[in-house]
Amino acid sequence: MALPNTSYGREKIDALMKNNEGVWFLGIGGVSMSALAEMTLSKGYRVGGADRTCNERSERLRRMGAEVEIGEGKSIPKGYGAVVYTVAIGEENLQYVYAKNVGIPCISRADYMGWLTGGYGTRVGIAGMHGKSTCTAMCAEIFLRAGDPTVLAGAELPALGGKSCRIGKGKETVVFEACEYRDAFLRFRPNVAVVLNIGMDHVDYFKSMEQIRRSFQTYADLAKDGVLLWNLDDPESRTAFSGREGAKTFSVDDPSADFCAEDIRINEGQIDFTVRERGGERYPIKVRAVGRHHIYNTLAAVGAARLSGITPETIVKAMTQFRGAARRMEYKGKIKGCPIYDDYAHHPDEIKATLAGARTLVPKGGRMVCVYQPHTYSRTAGLFDAFAKAFGEADEVLFTDIYAAREQNESGVTAEALAKATSKNGTKACYTGDLTKAAEAIAKRIKSNDVLLVMGAGDVDEILKKLPVQTDKI
Repeated sequence: MALPNTSYGREKIDALMKNNEGVWFLGIGGVSMSALAEMTLSKGYRVGGADRTCNERSERLRRMGAEVEIGEGKSIPKGYGAVVYTVAIGEENLQYVYAKNVGIPCISRADYMGWLTGGYGTRVGIAGMHGKSTCTAMCAEIFLRAGDPTVLAGAELPALGGKSCRIGKGKETVVFEACEYRDAFLRFRPNVAVVLNIGMDHVDYFKSMEQIRRSFQTYADLAKDGVLLWNLDDPESRTAFSGREGAKTFSVDDPSADFCAEDIRINEGQIDFTVRERGGERYPIKVRAVGRHHIYNTLAAVGAARLSGITPETIVKAMTQFRGAARRMEYKGKIKGCPIYDDYAHHPDEIKATLAGARTLVPKGGRMVCVYQPHTYSRTAGLFDAFAKAFGEADEVLFTDIYAAREQNESGVTAEALAKATSKNGTKACYTGDLTKAAEAIAKRIKSNDVLLVMGAGDVDEILKKLPVQTDKI
């Protein structure tokens, strides 16, 4: 069972950290947790932590001086006065139980991140059910060109040298992803609060759209001394925010928005459009990205930058240098001449948008073959019908076993059932089983004029290690 987020806030965490020399991270090798650990090291604290497996992030922290344990220890080394945990570890984690039993304060990742980021002058929080990492990557490019920001992303970014964080020298600006899971984003203090979209997800926690809208409204309220920037074209965002005084908007369809996209041209791998601001200023944007949905991510990044005082000239130059984010339509090479893209999409809306964009890359006479690993039993069961209808743009879908993450299969849902339901909706689909069998199925099916899309939020990208992938550049 996932752990709850703490709600200590800045003053209490200040008190906890006042005479504390060290912080121990549970799940230190994760994308977000490793970033917080690095940021804590930069503040002069002793840093250590544990994770189930070793990866490049945990090894990099070791090289920086952190103490990293691989595997689940039963206690925490002496000298650590606080424990930071990710809610995904589960209440049975032995080090978490030990810390509770001996009285070491335990702080959730979100609460601790709110403490780390709260002292910056400009605090840009990127929220939304979909697109956060890409929009954060775009903001990173822009704010880096404009100054010396701190960036905390939910994915590894080329703009940050392949890392998920960058630590600026001062406290002028921080850009961060504001994740909604278990209301994590309510622990932050953005003064530029971006909302890309609102929808049903995380059904193990959110039980209704009303609950989700309330959470996003509360997140927007956190920017009471700043500004909310939201997507005017998103129906649920309109329900949540229409009529909110002082808010700013972005849109593709509505010319009344504060930041509007006009003259849109989508070519293979590139989107060109003109930003028109409410005050009349206009400037061209060119960005390498696949899929119309990235216009919204770009508009949100542009709007956040402009509301932070960055000039259009800086934004235009930065966006031409946009290099994407890890596992967001990331080109990985070829197999039998077939290009392979890796994507994190794990929600029906994300799948539809990603496949629609990827369709533009398929040559005449070719096929789009998708390998999909469902993520968590609760999401697969709760959104089952939507998943079964989400793959219409694909010519063939290979479903692997469900990635359980933190869960037990209480619903009895299976990937095999999802494959059958997808087939009934008119898309050729089959169930392959584990990643090894999926790799074998790919090797038999793929042809030189196909496009292969590896998709999911678990470890489905490990399938690339099981294939004879020829790495090259696009």
